[in-house]
Amino acid sequence: MTGFYDEDLSGAWEMPEHFRMLRDTVRRFMDDEVRPVEERQAHDCYALPHNDLEALRTKAQAAGLWCFASPEQYGGGGLGLLGQVVVAEEAAKCRMGAYVPACGAFGIDPPSVIWLGNEKQRQKYGVGGIQGGKKNFVAISESGGGSDPARTIRTRAVKSGDKYVINGTKMWITGAENADWGIVFALTGAKGANGGISAFIVDRDTPGITCREIGVIRSYSPYEVFFDNVEVPKENLLGDEGKGFDICQKWLVHARVPYAAGVIGIAQAALGIATDWARNRNVHKSLLADKQAVQWMIADSEMELRAARLLTWQAAWNGDLGRDIKTDASIAKVVATETAGRVIDRCVQILGGMGLARELPLERWYRELRIKRIGEGPSEVHRMVLAREILKG
Repeated sequence: MTGFYDEDLSGAWEMPEHFRMLRDTVRRFMDDEVRPVEERQAHDCYALPHNDLEALRTKAQAAGLWCFASPEQYGGGGLGLLGQVVVAEEAAKCRMGAYVPACGAFGIDPPSVIWLGNEKQRQKYGVGGIQGGKKNFVAISESGGGSDPARTIRTRAVKSGDKYVINGTKMWITGAENADWGIVFALTGAKGANGGISAFIVDRDTPGITCREIGVIRSYSPYEVFFDNVEVPKENLLGDEGKGFDICQKWLVHARVPYAAGVIGIAQAALGIATDWARNRNVHKSLLADKQAVQWMIADSEMELRAARLLTWQAAWNGDLGRDIKTDASIAKVVATETAGRVIDRCVQILGGMGLARELPLERWYRELRIKRIGEGPSEVHRMVLAREILKG
């Protein structure tokens, strides 16, 4: 992989050419294929009709736009974090992009930690997701405090012969109701000890699993998931017993980087709408674009988005180099989500009443982006982690 700089080091700091080509390809696919289909759906739609989705997926696969984060050897795109970031920003630029990038047209990447499993697990669940469209969920959070799983997980898995029996409750689990399988983190050792957590692959139709929808401010809901004497074969232990916390951390840290890129993409799309509106809207005998208050909102938004994007690229770049990106990912996540929240708020303000109307995606994005400051760890927790690292010197 080439560096960010031109060969003579005199050019602008920018991504390699092959990633720019990927960005442009994804952008054209979104413009030409995805958004026209999405525009026919209801404002708060979060799933395309089956026939429309399958048609988009057929076109995406033909264009080589498929399961970007999964290894090539298993049928995925094999992109590193920087490539995933490039795709995530563009794929989020649709109405339901905060929940389903590209409306699901690019397939369903299984959780990256499945590739840490044995070959049988990779084939059944990893390849099953890439080729068979199997849906999944990841169950970490619990009502006692989802931001600190090492200390708050109470769900327990007890070994019984050739199986584990899981009992407990998980909260805020996206996609659990309609999933085919999931990864569940549970205690197998002493409560509160990092080494006491294990990861299990659990088929959704296993007896003893029930869900309760938790209504929130967006159009789709997470679930509370109950495990009542759920029996899981010992072969479904992911990795070693007691090493689940390491798996959990790896998944969370790396997932935050494309997560940050996605919210930047939404905010950039919103800023485009607001900028076009300001150029064409006459108020008190002049254009909105001539008002200094509006100019400054647009300028501040552009500056902050560029800064957030560079921090996100930096986190992705360091991740691809194999460096520890725990703090980089936290910084990118906080800056991107808080920046996006400010930008969408300004965009709504610029459009006034139309910013709140369902004729445009802004009010939906406003609701969606508010959740992003909590999902993948609240801003306050990331600040705490960052401060701890700084103070340690």
